[in-house]
Amino acid sequence: MFHNIRYAANLCRGYLVMRQLGQLEMRQSRLSTHWSKPTLGARMTIFSLVETMSGRVVMSFMITMSQKELHRLEVIQKIRDQRLSVVQAAELLGLSRSQVHRLLQAYDRNGPAGLVSKKRSQPSNRRHSEEFRNAALDLIRERYLDFGPTLAREKLIELHRISVAKETLRQWMTEAGIWISRRERKKRVFQPRGRRDCFGELVQIDGSHHWWFENRGPKCALLVYIDDATGKLLHLRFAGSENTFDYLHATKAYLQQWGKPLAFYSDKHGVFRSTHASEKDRTSGLTQFGRALYELNIDIICANTPQAKGRVERANQTLQDRLVKEMRLRGIDTIEAANAYASEFIADFNSRFGKQPRNPKDMHRSLADHENLDGAMCRKEVRTLSQSLTLRYDKVLFILDPTERAKGLAGKKVVVCDYPDGRLEIMHESFTLPYRTFDKLRWSTGQRLSRTSVSTTCFPSSLSCRLDWNSSVARAAPAAPARRIIVRYSRWQPGQWLSEAWPQAWPADGLHE
Repeated sequence: MFHNIRYAANLCRGYLVMRQLGQLEMRQSRLSTHWSKPTLGARMTIFSLVETMSGRVVMSFMITMSQKELHRLEVIQKIRDQRLSVVQAAELLGLSRSQVHRLLQAYDRNGPAGLVSKKRSQPSNRRHSEEFRNAALDLIRERYLDFGPTLAREKLIELHRISVAKETLRQWMTEAGIWISRRERKKRVFQPRGRRDCFGELVQIDGSHHWWFENRGPKCALLVYIDDATGKLLHLRFAGSENTFDYLHATKAYLQQWGKPLAFYSDKHGVFRSTHASEKDRTSGLTQFGRALYELNIDIICANTPQAKGRVERANQTLQDRLVKEMRLRGIDTIEAANAYASEFIADFNSRFGKQPRNPKDMHRSLADHENLDGAMCRKEVRTLSQSLTLRYDKVLFILDPTERAKGLAGKKVVVCDYPDGRLEIMHESFTLPYRTFDKLRWSTGQRLSRTSVSTTCFPSSLSCRLDWNSSVARAAPAAPARRIIVRYSRWQPGQWLSEAWPQAWPADGLHE
């Protein structure tokens, strides 16, 4: 074994091989010292290969060097080859002449290994103690086993007064097997699932938000119904967004055309799956859409991943290509026109891409005698009828007509049925209870006006509201808050307008806006 690696390499015609990330980057053979410039910040591994007299090449040792150390090695070798002076090397390395002489002495004693930092592979002087590390890991195992490093660090600081760097904690958790980095996690494998056997056995539904009209119209959502067995589009409906009423309207049209499938397959959108308690139907714990399907004996399956319902996802990609261009050629730029064209596009799509099912049986079912499609496809809310035969729904007060049946329901539960077309019914069991809306004009507290009358006249296309104010009282109290009448349309009774009063600043001339 030679004492000096440089002389050993020269005498025995050895060569140094530098390897970066498993790839051979550069070589040094015999007396030549030609090094290619490696990637900044990378660490290099240098092998010393010595050729013996018998011709065998053996590895004497292995050195890992940083970019900075590798650059120093190149400069030091140039000094020993008398191609560079010490003063020039000091300027090139940004060191003093004394430090360059120390590097030369270390190189002469130990070869390239003498230029490697002695602190490498040694524990840090500022490291945490083993007791501190074990205490933090024990707390994480006990209370925060499923927490990530960032959140676990926050809880250790907030609740236990244990301060540790995020990356340090990440390293500890990784070494202890508590945390697995995303790179090391195994990617989930999604294997293909076979089609269902029969038409109507499973229908996948989804909403696709897209610029369907490009720059000719607003961005909207397309509700897609596709059969799993055949890949045929069964229904398309354009809507402003994915909401309960549009899904109820589209599903009602689908059921009227095809009948009831065995099951719908959807994602976990809030329309299909309860996410918050406030969104749940108060009678069954289901969403309104889920409750409607339950009344019609139709199952709904919520997929955990988009890949699980890949058939409708791939159909959305095809529709975003073909349907957009077809509507561009026809100049379609409104939701109404797009819905009118949908049936023509469905027929062409199915003729091109539809498949034959393995079983020719149609699994769609007709409605039973006791099933009411119109009554199921609506929003239902339970309300308690007061002793004065009133109830509130959607910030509106409803008054039931004092019939004998209604009088006997005071203090009992009734169901408010809100239909997608704007109708609203109040039901008890199978009976519809007549009602009227109570428009209470609410005035805020303040200086009272002695005479105020509000008269409302409704026209088919416009609304005129005439306010008769006592001008003398209005001018006598110019600083009194004004009451501005805000009129809104009631979608439950198309012929009725509701007014609400809100305080506004009174103008200086005493006249209302």
